[in-house]
Amino acid sequence: MKAFRAPGITGESPEAALLWDLGCLGLQEEGGIDGVGVLAYFAAEVDLPLPGAWVELPEVDHVGAYLASLMPVRCGTVVVAPSHRQAVLERGETVVWLDPGTAFGTGHHETTAMALEALCGIELAGKTVLDLGSGSGLLAIGADRLGAERTYGLDIDPEAVKVARENAALNRSRARFALGTLGAASPTDGEWARAVDATGASGPPAGLPGHFDLIVANLFAELHAALFGEYVARLLPDGALVLTGILATHRALVARAAPPCLRLTREESRGDWLLLEYRLTEAPCG
Repeated sequence: MKAFRAPGITGESPEAALLWDLGCLGLQEEGGIDGVGVLAYFAAEVDLPLPGAWVELPEVDHVGAYLASLMPVRCGTVVVAPSHRQAVLERGETVVWLDPGTAFGTGHHETTAMALEALCGIELAGKTVLDLGSGSGLLAIGADRLGAERTYGLDIDPEAVKVARENAALNRSRARFALGTLGAASPTDGEWARAVDATGASGPPAGLPGHFDLIVANLFAELHAALFGEYVARLLPDGALVLTGILATHRALVARAAPPCLRLTREESRGDWLLLEYRLTEAPCG
């Protein structure tokens, strides 16, 4: 067993997704006087385009120990639990079973937890929800558990779409997932079915709606700023927009880019991260 110590990143960073893609078997977040970082476990050394160093490990089952250390986490009324654990629910709570793997979003990171808690505070009955940058599918599956009428997830990574569908099946969730994104290069309303079919998975929906009551997106601040026009175009009247993945130092970048037809209704901070929740109004969007 080999391990690569990568300083300056977390388990939810895009670099972590790269580590999974290159054969990582497990990630352990580290802290201390040297700052945050991850220890990535591999069967053997591989060429990694990241700063860091390989370290020798004793012959113990690090991945097994990592999995054994994972505990259920509460995010509002949603309990996210690995399938090898028991989940004890309190009145009004629901469980989402989710094992760590090749797509991020386990509820342990501040951004994911804040997004789930925000969903718990929104009345979702009868609503259509889009999880943009869905990763593991946790937010879409969580929205389904919380009573949404229809939930969908989009991701640009085919492996993430595959994992999200597996997680939906594990939870007997109606959430559906597609390969794609919003923006100029995204599929149009008439092309949604082809975007779904591009993954090759069995049993995709016939297509996805072009508009949503709620969009939740756990992305970088720069992406949010660039996508505001698409967010507005995809929201139904009085629709809600939940944005996270925003570093507190980048708040102004997002706030300045928000069009006047979006009213900020909630702001939350946790650690270095922010969540901003908007509501679509009748104000001009120019």
